[in-house]
Amino acid sequence: MSSAASVWLVLLLAVLLANLPFFNDRLLAVGPRRPGKGVAVRLLELMLCTAVTIGLGRWLEGRNSQTAEQGWQFYAVLACVMLTLAFPGFVWRHLRRSH
Repeated sequence: MSSAASVWLVLLLAVLLANLPFFNDRLLAVGPRRPGKGVAVRLLELMLCTAVTIGLGRWLEGRNSQTAEQGWQFYAVLACVMLTLAFPGFVWRHLRRSH
């Protein structure tokens, strides 16, 4: 897989995983259904999805080249990016008006 394809794969996965906690009522998308799943549980799932995205990105980077060491700034920016990518799911779940 080329490095450009790896980047697009990680970005697509990040968008999907950022919205996953807000578009379903299951625990980690495969567990039992929890209709009263609150914002705190959804944010914890978002943190886990962020860790999965980091893991896949590091694995693909290791396959294509040497892995670069990352400081806390990288993870702070990634957390902000994941929160930004999760905005459509948050709006759909918590801010839309129910009829």
